[in-house]
Order: sequence, then structure tokens, then C-alpha cells
Amino acid sequence: MQHLSHLSSRKWKSSIHQSFGGYVAYFIAACVLSFQRALALVVITCVVVFFICYDLVKKILDKKIIKCLNPVGRCFQKNRRWMKWVFGLLVLGGLITWVALDTSKRPEQLISFGGVCVFIVFLFICSNHHRAVSWRAVLWGPGLQFALGLFIIRTEPGFQAFQFLGREIQTFLNYSTTGSGFVFGQTLIKDVFAFQPLPIVVFFSCVMLVLFFLGIMQWVILKISWLMQVTMGTTATETLSVAGNIFVGQTEAPLLIHPYLEEMTNSEVHAVMTGGFGTIAGTVLGAYISFGIDAYSLIAASVMAAACALALSKLVYPEVEESKFKDEEGLKIEKGEERNLLEAASNGASASVGLVANITANLIAFMALLEFVNSAFSWLGGMVNYQELTLQLILSYIFMPVAFMMGVQWNEAMMVSEMLGTKMILNEFVAYQQLSRWMMGAFGI
Repeated sequence: MQHLSHLSSRKWKSSIHQSFGGYVAYFIAACVLSFQRALALVVITCVVVFFICYDLVKKILDKKIIKCLNPVGRCFQKNRRWMKWVFGLLVLGGLITWVALDTSKRPEQLISFGGVCVFIVFLFICSNHHRAVSWRAVLWGPGLQFALGLFIIRTEPGFQAFQFLGREIQTFLNYSTTGSGFVFGQTLIKDVFAFQPLPIVVFFSCVMLVLFFLGIMQWVILKISWLMQVTMGTTATETLSVAGNIFVGQTEAPLLIHPYLEEMTNSEVHAVMTGGFGTIAGTVLGAYISFGIDAYSLIAASVMAAACALALSKLVYPEVEESKFKDEEGLKIEKGEERNLLEAASNGASASVGLVANITANLIAFMALLEFVNSAFSWLGGMVNYQELTLQLILSYIFMPVAFMMGVQWNEAMMVSEMLGTKMILNEFVAYQQLSRWMMGAFGI
């Protein structure tokens, strides 16, 4: 029996070596024939190699690295107070210098910075416990958002990386038309709204559960969570849920931490809810892309918003209790009950049925309600010779200062404020449809 086990192990190792050798030969051939065509393959290979190397280094050298860094850690702890102030002053000085040079020719860009300050002051006034606010979390959240935005927008590698990611996701989501076209027919896909974005939700849900089954999504979420926790000083459970919201929806993200929900504090639960409202659910991301919204912008906005949402939650509802989840020790994301890849794909598709039904029902209800409310306002406005009165017009005036403080130019603030109001009061699908129509009219796309 032991001999058979040893023989099976040797065959397994031999198969792995042969597969690895075959892939290396294929990879080299693809790069030599056309590196531009093989760019996606190069990126995927680099990511996989990085994951493998990281896990190997962590398993082999983890304790040795910690032992080597212990003297540095002790030195940092002794001088933590003054080092923190020096680091903060250096960052603040560098930021002020950069902003001053960058906005010298376009001072109107400072409006959005003033808007951020106004929002923070307003939320501090509304805070549940003013004295308990952790300013480390509050400042690091917008700081991480600013740093990521700077990398994405102002650096060539960041811009190219997110553009590439957006294009690949757009191409990947387009494969959903094969399944929806087979079921509904090409004519319905082109002419009926329900058969355009909603099949993408089904496809994306299927892919997400497959990635969870393979353990890829857990690894990514844990690393993003670790980065936010180290910088912002938030607890493990709330940070994990907010990081998960980048990829899954507001209903799915709390399931990542459902074994710990009963023991979480009110502040942590508030952060979980805020993270859900502040980011775009991965399952509906594809639907918004199908409206014609740029995938690059949606992905960048969702990633950037996660840390800021957590920071603002800590401002409105700061921690006043003793949390049991200050670090990630003993915290893990459950893999699920699926036994194989096919079952994971099937369960992912089935899980989206409720979401698709909810989206459809809400769109029908809210669009009908909006038409009724607009008719009522138009009737009331007609009494004073102002038939153009609608809910969108009222919302545009209410949220116009908010849009302007966000950095939107004044001549476009009314249009953007209308979409902000529609998203907050009615439905974000309706707001994204309005954005799509506005983009088509303004840019001809």
C-alpha cells in the first residue's frame, strides 16, 4: 500500500513537471511570435508567479523575516511618537507643495479639495461620539484614495494598467452575449433592455463564485484588507467586509464575516453597511458597463471608494467599545460547500436569479413611480404656468452645491446633481441610465 502511494506521488510530481515545462515552452513561443498579442498572457503569468513565490517565501522564511525585523520593530515602538509626527509633517509638506505646483495654472481644481474638507466637517458635526473619533482612520482613508487616484490618473503605468484591466473586463463580459443570445435570440438582445445587462449579472455571479472556489478572491480580499487595516488602524472584520465590497455586493460581503457578526460592535456593523453603500457591487458592475459607462472609470472608482467609505464611517460612528477582532489572527473566509468547479459555476449562476429578479422588479416599480411623480409635479406646476416642474429638476437644484464641491464644473453641475439625487432617492440603475444618455449626447459615444 505504501509502495502504491509512493508511486502515485512520483507520477503526480512527474505530471506537474511536464505540465510546467510545456507551459514554459508555450509561453516563450507566444511571446516570441507576438509580444503585443501575448500581453494578457504575460500579465496573468506574472500575477500567478507572484502569488506562488509569495506563498513559498511566507512558508519558508516567515519566522526568519519576523526575527530579523524584531530589532527594527522595537526601535520603532520606542520612538513611535516623534517618528509619527515627523512622517506626518513630511507627507503633509509634500502634499501641500505638490498641490500648490499642480493647481497653480488651474486653481479651480482646489474647489474639490475644499469640498472634501466641507464634507468631513459636516460629518464630524453629525458624529455619534465626537471625542472618540480616530483621526488616523479619517485621514488615511482619503489619503489612500488620493494616492490611488494619483497613481491611476497621473502616472503612465497606473493609467495603462487600469485601461488594460478595463478593456479585458469589457471583452470578458461580452462573452455573456453568447449564452443570452442562445436563450433569447439576437433580436431580443439588441432591442430589449432586460436582455442586455441582466444576463451579464448572471455571468459575473457565476465567475465570482468560481474564483471563490479556487481561493483567488479570498487571497485578494485579505491582502487589500490587510493594507487598509495596517494604515487606518481599523478592526479585521469591518476592514475585511469593506474590502470584499469591491468585488461582491452589499448582501454578499457580510457573508464573508457572518460567523463573527454577533460579536461585532455597533461601529463595526455601521462600517460594514457604509462599505456596501460606498462601492459598486461586482455583480452589477458588468450591467453598468453594458450601458456604455467606461469600465476603467468604474473599476478605479470602486477601488478608490472602499478606504474612504471606511474612514467616513469611523467619523460618523467611531468605535467606543472593545472590539474582539483587532487583528486577523483566527479570522478566515469560508470557501463554501461546493465540491468541484462545475458545482461552483452552477451555484453562482443560480444565486444571481434573485438579484436579477430584484433588479427587474425595482426598475419596473421605480420607473413607473418616477413617471407618476413627474406627472403630479407637472400638474402642480401647471397651476402656476410651469409645466416643466419634475422631480429631477427639484433634485438638481438641491444637490447642485454638492456636485460643485465634488469638483464638477458649474455649467455641468445641474446635470450631475440630477443624477446624484436620482441615485440617492430613486435607484442607481436609473441614474446610470441617465449618465449613459448624457455621455452619448455630450461625447457622441
